[in-house]
Amino acid sequence: MARKPDRADAQAALTHPEDRHNHARRARTEVEFDEQAVLGALFGEFDANLVQIENRLGVYIGARGNRVAIEGPEDNVARARDVLKSMHEKLLTGQAMDAGVIESLIAMSNEPTLEGIITGKPNAPSVMIRTRRKTIVPRSAMQAEYMQQLQREDIIFALGPAGTGKTYLAVAQAVSQLITGSVQRLILSRPAVEAGERLGFLPGDMKEKVDPYLRPLYDALYDCMPPEQVDRRIASGEIEIAPIAFMRGRTLSDAFVILDEAQNTTREQMKMFLTRFGQNSRMVICGDPKQVDIPGGDSFSGLADAVGRLEGVEGIGVTRFSAADVVRHPIVGRIVEAYEGTSA
Repeated sequence: MARKPDRADAQAALTHPEDRHNHARRARTEVEFDEQAVLGALFGEFDANLVQIENRLGVYIGARGNRVAIEGPEDNVARARDVLKSMHEKLLTGQAMDAGVIESLIAMSNEPTLEGIITGKPNAPSVMIRTRRKTIVPRSAMQAEYMQQLQREDIIFALGPAGTGKTYLAVAQAVSQLITGSVQRLILSRPAVEAGERLGFLPGDMKEKVDPYLRPLYDALYDCMPPEQVDRRIASGEIEIAPIAFMRGRTLSDAFVILDEAQNTTREQMKMFLTRFGQNSRMVICGDPKQVDIPGGDSFSGLADAVGRLEGVEGIGVTRFSAADVVRHPIVGRIVEAYEGTSA
């Protein structure tokens, strides 16, 4: 049986004026939810979802029937209200609710665009990606900006640490455009570079040799499309997953092209890849400039070189994610921050 979450932190924050919120004006508000069928999923088992919001925002939430009372520092009460409303709207559209989604909404609640992003109100940007398996909405303000660039720019550089959704959102946008017919092919590529360890001789044919390097791209595809459709489209050539070396000499037209782990390309490889760009295509280059695995390190990476040369050029967008945009478990963001705070 699941253990009832501890509400001590939130209750202490409410009842002790000497806590870290002692300079904030205190407030109380109530929210009423019309659709009671989703209240169980909204509150979570043993009110676990409410406790998560309480402990993250330093408020106290009391639920009675379909009414929820929120008490605490004025700004955080408003954030908690917005998070609960957004959770309710997601549940009404059939989206799943878990700790990761709630954590993302809490992070986004500090952004003035949260309500427009989640509810799609008039005059607010409609930011979502529809695929066969799910509808994807941004889980951070920077993801929202990135998703808008994916719809607008011809070439996009997505820079930042693991867990920020760089590659996943690019694959989702590519799948969406393939489904709607706005592109005819998906081409997903990575440099086949070992990340520190030596893998040695890999047996099998060429596909079997390079597939281990490309597995993250397969994982993202299978999350956005039914596996049988992915396999069928790979067999027909509509979806191509290959190392960057396979791109040389080609012109990639009518295609959505993604290069992952781009920090591990050389300057020559990056120039070669970018100049493959063809008519009616879109290209996304994803990478973490702080995770370079090629010999020579940062000074030989084609990613930083390309961004330095091309940022500001018409038709090219650059999105920079940080540890604050990590949408995996919250501890991943704290790990990234800890490593970024020390010299390698």
